[in-house]
Amino acid sequence: MKILISTDIEGVAGVTHAEQTHSGNPEYERARAWMTEEANAAIRGAFEGGATQVLVNDSHGSFRNLLLDRLDARAQTITGKPRYLSMMTGVDLGCDAVYMVGYHSRAQTQGVLAHTINSFAFRNVSVNGQAFSEAHLYGALAGEFGVPVALLSGDDVFLAETAPAFPGAIGVQTKRALGNGVCLSLAPERACTLIHEAAKAAVANIANLRPFKVAGPIECELTTQTPALADLFCQWPQLQRTEASALRFSAESMQSAVRMLNSLSAMSFMLR
Repeated sequence: MKILISTDIEGVAGVTHAEQTHSGNPEYERARAWMTEEANAAIRGAFEGGATQVLVNDSHGSFRNLLLDRLDARAQTITGKPRYLSMMTGVDLGCDAVYMVGYHSRAQTQGVLAHTINSFAFRNVSVNGQAFSEAHLYGALAGEFGVPVALLSGDDVFLAETAPAFPGAIGVQTKRALGNGVCLSLAPERACTLIHEAAKAAVANIANLRPFKVAGPIECELTTQTPALADLFCQWPQLQRTEASALRFSAESMQSAVRMLNSLSAMSFMLR
């Protein structure tokens, strides 16, 4: 039984300000330690539940956040970028289920630090007419490999918006969103206890789950934060401008759609 744990930071207990998500300051160093401990809680739970192998995908920002010398030594870690499968790298290595730990809600919602892939560039991402979060995008990518999402942790807004896509997955609420930068949070230790318990229980529940799949062909609509970003992105011939700050493209698979979105995200750094 092999589990892939994809770890983000915005949904981690106690994280409520953008400063905590960017390197180069003491607040980030504290937050990445909390992120590491939530990953450890998921690792311990997975092994206690019967997993024989655990991969941990560092899935925030630079993908170099987890404190590897403090991570459970039984797990292997996927770190660094770029990667074709991004936050879901490792799902192609014969995994049985995915745990999404420390995730957040999609852009333009009331969740803590809500965004989708790139808060500077992307205002909204829709797939086949439905607004998608990172969890939707990467859960559907896992679905293309036949792998279900078994555990989700983050704030209440994140759990509410993802529940319909991942029925049967165990949710752990680490905090309640009171605004984009305000939350009522569990103590990190309490959040880790709950994640540990859920990660253990989730292994036994995998047989009852079904992968989240999006039927092709995939039509992706992207709303940018500014018309200048749409100007930049539409240098790519396959993209069609639909409004001043909106474009669309077609993809043969969710993997292709995710790779396109991440390429556009990287392009946006030209305008920062």
